[in-house]
Amino acid sequence: MRLALVQMKMNNDSETNLHTALSAMEEAAANKADMILFPELQFTPFFPQYQGLNMEQQALEINHPFLIELRNKSRELGLFISPNFYLKEKGCNYDASLMIDNSGELLGISKMVHITQSEGFYEQEYYTPSDDGFKVYNTPYGKVGIVICFDRHLPESIRTCAALGAELILIPTANTIGEPMELFEWEVRVQAMQSSVFIAMCNRVGEEDNMNFAGQSLVADPIGNTLIKAGDAEEILYCDIDLKQSSIIRNEKPYFRLRRTEFYL
Repeated sequence: MRLALVQMKMNNDSETNLHTALSAMEEAAANKADMILFPELQFTPFFPQYQGLNMEQQALEINHPFLIELRNKSRELGLFISPNFYLKEKGCNYDASLMIDNSGELLGISKMVHITQSEGFYEQEYYTPSDDGFKVYNTPYGKVGIVICFDRHLPESIRTCAALGAELILIPTANTIGEPMELFEWEVRVQAMQSSVFIAMCNRVGEEDNMNFAGQSLVADPIGNTLIKAGDAEEILYCDIDLKQSSIIRNEKPYFRLRRTEFYL
């Protein structure tokens, strides 16, 4: 499977961001990609850096024209895609990712589970915590889970997806140059090794007021190697992976079969 990570710079205009995503899909399809991962909040500037904004107009329902356009493009190009955006559902707003198959069908919605509140990431003011937890999706290439940004800092997130059978975990994120990017890479690599799973993390780039997004999107393999890593500019990062390797390595390594879940809190 060829995975494409679209490391985007976001514009203040949502339609411009949509067309950037659609163009990236065309470019990725021309480069024989099978699945595309986008960064966190791909239609908007990173508004959680501010407190007290009214972002209701930016929250999209699942039948919004932007999402219909993405689904139509995925059908046209024969691509699996995972976009991330500000979702409105049943009166609540979520940081959410979709899994859309290569016929444009919606396989499901994954919502951020753990909502942080810190300087520059005032997310509890905007997001409702997930109401249905972590999900893993069946694809022709293997089983794919989604863990959104801050969720990856709690190891239960990656491990839960792996326990549900995930062979690849997608992480849309918004990491800045002011954060410990080397540590974040090790965090992904170690969890990939511990759960014997491929992990792909796709970041934003560009300056947005007080935030400068770092890029450095990457893919780690099930033994903890960084297979490929982006720089700090806009680009599409491609990585060819065989998801069967996750199951092979998981069967070879003792991590899962030696778990003593009766002792875990």
